Amino acid sequence: VQLQASGGGLVQAGGSLRLSCAASGRTFSNYVMGWLRQAPGKERELVAAIKWNGDSKYYAESMKGRFTISRDNAKNTVNLQMNSLKPEDTAVYYCAAARYIKSGPQQYDYWGQGTLVTVSS
Repeated sequence: VQLQASGGGLVQAGGSLRLSCAASGRTFSNYVMGWLRQAPGKERELVAAIKWNGDSKYYAESMKGRFTISRDNAKNTVNLQMNSLKPEDTAVYYCAAARYIKSGPQQYDYWGQGTLVTVSS
């Protein structure tokens, strides 16, 4: 699976951004798709993930109610709508593919190149 993330940028605290990830290659719909992020000096963390059919989603606790993950298997895309952004959300965001909804960051098999999100205070 080849993944291409886009949509990052600079936004003020309280604002919104929508990240998109386009997938190609192996059967996209076979995989759990996730968004992960890595802030400077911090470990990579899982932000949100969605099962192949969309009926199961995971959100990290601090993202619940603010972020929404969605996918369109017909278009081979996965999106992350981020609302009420905070300065601590500043990070490089990656889309990635894994086999299981409970996969940790180390268990993701395929990664996109990352897109930078900067939230100013």
